Amino acid sequence: MNVDLKFKTFKSMVSLSAEDLCRELFLGNRRSIKIKKEGVAVGNLVRIFNAALTLSNQKGFKAMSLRDLSVEAGLSMGALYTYFKSKDELLRMILRQGRMVVKRVLQGQVEGTDDPRTQLRRVIQAHLYLSEVMQPWFYFSYMETKNLAIEEQKRAMQAELFTERILTDIMKKGQEQGIFRPMETELAGAAIKAVLQDWYLKRWKYAGRKITVEKYASFVVGFVTRYLEPQRP
Repeated sequence: MNVDLKFKTFKSMVSLSAEDLCRELFLGNRRSIKIKKEGVAVGNLVRIFNAALTLSNQKGFKAMSLRDLSVEAGLSMGALYTYFKSKDELLRMILRQGRMVVKRVLQGQVEGTDDPRTQLRRVIQAHLYLSEVMQPWFYFSYMETKNLAIEEQKRAMQAELFTERILTDIMKKGQEQGIFRPMETELAGAAIKAVLQDWYLKRWKYAGRKITVEKYASFVVGFVTRYLEPQRP
């Protein structure tokens, strides 16, 4: 199965710039954000989010203070409080917005075709390309789940299981159609998810080997496809 969606094409199809994400967040949280001018609010949210991701990846979100964030973002403490009431609220905002984007993009990959092979290829490609575009958020999300309150931890775990369910449902459908061989779909979904996570958690490893995201996607699609092919007598 060939990878026919290029990374550049994917980026042009999906609005994933920091400005796009922060505009969507602003529009969904107008009641709680005190700044009402969209341009100003979006620009500052981009600065806040970039600063939070940078500091978190350097020292961890728990160790980051709002004073640290204020300096990194170039905004006063008072300005920060016009967007969120506490560091915990900021954490929830960042994670929820990212989860919404991931869910929307991955769900969109199974639409427009009933072929399980095509759906599986699209989901694998989209997940990897998405994690490349949003790498700081994916890494942040994985590393900071442990610092969440119990209810938010549950939401984070459900978000991870959401990706596995998409993969599992596609494989079950493929089994029903005789396209994929009999196997434990839940285990296969979890294993595929782990391979996808390896890309954004250990980018240094693949960068050192000069592996591009397109090459990695091609390998994963081929590897999974060969595993799922019906066994010949």
